[in-house]
Amino acid sequence: MFEIKDCEDYEVAKKLIREYSEIKGAESCFVSLDKELADLDTYYKGGALLIGFENENPIATIAIKHVDNDTCEAKRLYIKPDYRGKGYARILMNEMLDRSRKLGFKEVKFTTKPEVMSIGYGLYKRMGFEEVDCADGVASMRMTL
Repeated sequence: MFEIKDCEDYEVAKKLIREYSEIKGAESCFVSLDKELADLDTYYKGGALLIGFENENPIATIAIKHVDNDTCEAKRLYIKPDYRGKGYARILMNEMLDRSRKLGFKEVKFTTKPEVMSIGYGLYKRMGFEEVDCADGVASMRMTL
C-alpha cells in the first residue's frame, strides 16, 4: 500500500533527497542543496515536505516551496528506483497539487531536465503542465490551479 504523509523525520527526507541528488545528470538541480538540507523546516515553511511510504517504508518524496502568496514551486519529486513504474509519481503529483490548492496557491511552477528525467517530463506534460521556457537543457514549467 502506498501512503503519503507530512514529513515527521527530517533525516528520512534528507536521505531521499541526497539519493535524488546523485542521479547522473541531475547535479545542476541541486545548487543550494546544503542550505536546503541544513534546515528543511525553514526551507519549506509556508509549503510542505511530503514523504511517500510503501508498507511503512519511506520510498519517495515531493516538496512544495513557497515563492509568494500566489505561487509555489514543486521540488524534489523522487521515487527510489526499485519502486518506480507503479504509478506513484502521479499519486505524488496529485497530492502536491491538492495540497498547493489547500495552501491557497494559484500557480505551481517547477524546473526539470527533460534529457535526464524524460519519464517525469512526459508525466508533467500529460498532467497539464505547460512548458514556458527551456534554456541550457532545463525546462521551466507551470500550471494554474
